[in-house]
Amino acid sequence: MRKALVCGAGGFIGGHLVNRLKKEGYWVRGVDIKTHEFSQSSADEFLLLDLRQSENCLRALSLKQGSFDEVYQLAADMGGLGFIHSAECEILHNNALININMTHSMSKLEIPRYFLSSSVCIYRDMQVGEIEMTEEGAYPAFPNNEYGWEKLYAERIAMAYARNYGTQVRIARFQNCFGPFGTWSGGREKAPAAICRKVAEVENGGIIDVWGDGTAVRSYTYVDDLVDGIYRLMQSDLMGAVNIGCPEYVSVDKLVEIVAEVANKKININHVEGPVGVHSRNFSNARIESLGWRSKYSIQAGIALTYPWIESQVEANRAVTEN
Repeated sequence: MRKALVCGAGGFIGGHLVNRLKKEGYWVRGVDIKTHEFSQSSADEFLLLDLRQSENCLRALSLKQGSFDEVYQLAADMGGLGFIHSAECEILHNNALININMTHSMSKLEIPRYFLSSSVCIYRDMQVGEIEMTEEGAYPAFPNNEYGWEKLYAERIAMAYARNYGTQVRIARFQNCFGPFGTWSGGREKAPAAICRKVAEVENGGIIDVWGDGTAVRSYTYVDDLVDGIYRLMQSDLMGAVNIGCPEYVSVDKLVEIVAEVANKKININHVEGPVGVHSRNFSNARIESLGWRSKYSIQAGIALTYPWIESQVEANRAVTEN
């Protein structure tokens, strides 16, 4: 039985990844600074550890017998665009410590395979209609935010340790991910969850606030597709960073339209000032597709699975508030 460590197992993507690895027959240890907020972990063992501390990284990686075959590093201080723009110092400090300590500790224990979660935030601002950007387009580097700069540095660390210590490192650059059992309120939620929440909170014909003018273009990847990409990449021989994302691109206003259709509501948009980020992103998925991976869920199909869960959370929270 293969053994895997999932760092960030108490988070959205990490929690789904644990479930996938269990289905593949792994013995899984999950590690996080917190337990999963919305579901009980299916990991065989779950440790509450602060991975900003190097001794905790070694604890996470150590087994009484044998060693881990694979380590998935998804632990991060993370949130949506509002959080990224308001918590620059926390992101740079916390995530740098986690990634430096985990990568260094992993090399000491000679872990055969190490996965690092990166982000398309490492790329520069793009304009709508630009030609697809490949992974090499990250250089010369000009990320739009500090989260992107830290992720780019984490990639450099991982590849340097791979060259010097022989570990097989796999790096995935995630596009926006959404699905059930993810943060949907409180300021750390990403755009699909935020829009689903806002639509769920208003009556038919209501108005919701949207940051910016609604023209910013993004790709949104359903969590099952992303986890499948992570797993395929980890089993492959692909070196270097790999983009993983749905090839369907929509504006923010179009995303609202899709959510409203799923909710069977008429929704009006009030555009307000707020962080918007880059104008557009358009990336090549050719490398991950070379492994047979394809995005199975359209944005519409993913929202159809996500909105009912967020609506149920909104209703449960409303019931508690009213009582």
